[in-house]
Amino acid sequence: MIRFGNDRRVRVVLLVVGVLCLQAGLGFADSNMPGQSQEAKRAEKRALIVIDDYIIGPEDVLEISVWRNPDLSREVMVRPDGKISLPLIGDVKAVGRTTVELRDDITEKLKSYKENPTVAIVVKAVNSYYFYVQGAVAKVGKLPLLSRTTLIQAITLAGGLNPDAVRSRITIFRLGDGAAPQKLVVSYDDIILRGAENVELKPGDTIVVPSETMVLLP
Repeated sequence: MIRFGNDRRVRVVLLVVGVLCLQAGLGFADSNMPGQSQEAKRAEKRALIVIDDYIIGPEDVLEISVWRNPDLSREVMVRPDGKISLPLIGDVKAVGRTTVELRDDITEKLKSYKENPTVAIVVKAVNSYYFYVQGAVAKVGKLPLLSRTTLIQAITLAGGLNPDAVRSRITIFRLGDGAAPQKLVVSYDDIILRGAENVELKPGDTIVVPSETMVLLP
């Protein structure tokens, strides 16, 4: 039989053990709870999707498979002119289309050469989703746009603003889709302090953060 010389010490030890067991039980229950926390995680992941239907861009790498026709199947990179080249049908426009739209176009063109062709397209590498940052930030250059990214997030990815940055004159240059390019002038402090719109970036955007020495006009 084990004999304890100090009952008070025993009670303290038992109390500590009980608390640790309770915390472990709560942690286990929380980790297995299928309620709001899991739904919040799923919603957070869904929010990272850039768009529901991926739009093909220049330099993207596509794997195009034609069922039972290995000679027609290949991996291609989208050229700067927005097209890809395939056997039999030649050049096909890819930029600005979803994989479904491109698949349907290739299928239709192949019908002149094959009966009921079955085409599948997989995006092997995403190289067209990026943005540029220039000016008074810690890191300038080309950065990948792999998820929905706001202006504030983009500046964070660029290492933040330099001390001499003109926070009220941040400019976003945006290439138009067949339209004239856009120029958006945004105030960093208005977004942070006054609830102004935190602009969501688009592929190809260029952010210019002027410094105090760059600003010549009021």
